[in-house]
Amino acid sequence: MNAVSFKTISTLDELLTLSATHHHNICPRQVLGIRAGLLAGLLLDLPLPQPDKRLLAIAEMDGCFVDGISAATGCYVGRRTLRIEDYGKTAAAFVDSLTERAVRIHPKVSARELAWDYAPSAQNSWEAQLIGYQHIPDELLFHWQWVELTVPVKQIVGQAGRRAACEICGEEIINQREVVCGEAVLCKTCAGEAYFRAVSITTTHPEV
Repeated sequence: MNAVSFKTISTLDELLTLSATHHHNICPRQVLGIRAGLLAGLLLDLPLPQPDKRLLAIAEMDGCFVDGISAATGCYVGRRTLRIEDYGKTAAAFVDSLTERAVRIHPKVSARELAWDYAPSAQNSWEAQLIGYQHIPDELLFHWQWVELTVPVKQIVGQAGRRAACEICGEEIINQREVVCGEAVLCKTCAGEAYFRAVSITTTHPEV
């Protein structure tokens, strides 16, 4: 089936304009993000952009693709309905947090060349993808697969409003992100999952 029909083209245009507010212009990956988001809404039978926080998007890269997903779905980091698992893949899983049904969507590699068939007057491959990705039928543009999360949705999202204090650094931990090590409640950093390490910086002043 062609899940994004011609009836949604005006909506697609509006979403492209919305996504472009985060960039100087529209790019092909934004189009892919929008199309993936729209497809997810149809497959999960959820209204988009979502009026609540029922849909959770888990993107496998950052950048323009994610901005397209946000424009189409209403899933944002600030609303705690968007997660980034940076695998360097133009792909995302979309989860109905009420039923826990989940579908993973990613573009077919063949879509790059196929784009020329839908944009024969394009001046280069970038323009062909920009135009072509807006018109290629979903079944030719994307692979999608129903999946099961390895971690429950409630654990991924965490419990809003919950607070704890790390017993080593003393910093506050929210949203159920504390780690229990034996009888100690720690933040992930002090539990050994840090993405940074402290350094000593010596400030020097140039001679006058």
